[in-house]
Amino acid sequence: MRNPISDKCAALKPSGIRKFFDVVSEMPDAISLGVGEPDFDTPWFIRDEGIYSLEKGRTFYTSNAGLKELRQEIANYLNRRCGLTYDPLHEVVVTVGGSEAIDIGLRAMLDPGDEVLIPEPCYVSYLPCVELTDGVPVPIRLVEEHEFRLTAGQLEEAITPKTKVLIMPFPNNPTGAIMTRADLEAVAEVVARHDLFVISDEIYAELTYGGDHVSIASIPGMRERTIVINGFSKSYAMTGWRLGYAAGPAQIIEQMTKIHQFAIMCAPTVSQYAAVEALKNGDEAVAEMRESYNQRRRFVVNELRNMGLSCFEPLGAFYVFPSIKKFGLSSDEFCTRLLEEEKVAVVPGTAFGDSGEGFIRISYAYSLNALKEALGRVRRFTERLTHA
Repeated sequence: MRNPISDKCAALKPSGIRKFFDVVSEMPDAISLGVGEPDFDTPWFIRDEGIYSLEKGRTFYTSNAGLKELRQEIANYLNRRCGLTYDPLHEVVVTVGGSEAIDIGLRAMLDPGDEVLIPEPCYVSYLPCVELTDGVPVPIRLVEEHEFRLTAGQLEEAITPKTKVLIMPFPNNPTGAIMTRADLEAVAEVVARHDLFVISDEIYAELTYGGDHVSIASIPGMRERTIVINGFSKSYAMTGWRLGYAAGPAQIIEQMTKIHQFAIMCAPTVSQYAAVEALKNGDEAVAEMRESYNQRRRFVVNELRNMGLSCFEPLGAFYVFPSIKKFGLSSDEFCTRLLEEEKVAVVPGTAFGDSGEGFIRISYAYSLNALKEALGRVRRFTERLTHA
């Protein structure tokens, strides 16, 4: 019998996040700080709109690109929060989560052999999505000494004649790093000079703690080169609603919508109606959740530093990325032993690229009580390693 599996698919590595998630789900009394999912329920007024849409029988397909009303509200939001102007009819497409938007954006833009620059550590889906398009992923190693920011010099060194796309993963998962306007201006100059395009993953845009988020698309000359990816999972605590979007130049969005049309048809109708309500009336709820995350962020960073762990201050998302190099263990060894000995699950930095070796990702999208208990266990573990 012939092998039914393609070589390309077989070569893909499974997510390093899910490995530990699957183990901890079967372990009594374990605490997981591994999954990047808000612990808040979706705000009631958003859920209520979803329920109402079901009661009204709004269960049919929408247009491929999404409800016109939702695309208008997305355009309004991007203008209000980022100073960006998009035509909702031709420059916005609603997707099944931000991950689908990344996938179809790459598929719409890449030909076989095109190189995609990926600052690492980064979200686990970028590299396999590039490989599935027959593109060539080119990691750019970000370092703690520069607060895991991408510099113009690093970008310049990585560009070749085959480079076409730069992925900008900020605010960053797993490091919590952000890019300032000055950082983005320097990167934008290099991008424009080399005639590159950008996929800017801004799913954590609302979860920034050192000032307002700046989109690279708002830098002069970058709007026509950039696809902005965002969604509702993180900022509105709507992970299970599976809804995201992309905004960008009409010629690219048209091709993305075509792929979306054949692969998906349209995003979930109930979720789209709920998202309209989220964008119209959700700013206060988002601000309340952001303040809670900020409180947890400060607590976790302080606790880790008190343990003697090197941990730069993350100013975005809901992750910290401490170094565990002092213990002489690989990231995978550290996380495996922590889970076995103290029943706490965190994620090895290598799940986010080779440059994550020597680090672990801790999510603080959990209650303060859970964080206190888990970090107490981490302290016991690190003290044993220190005195071993």
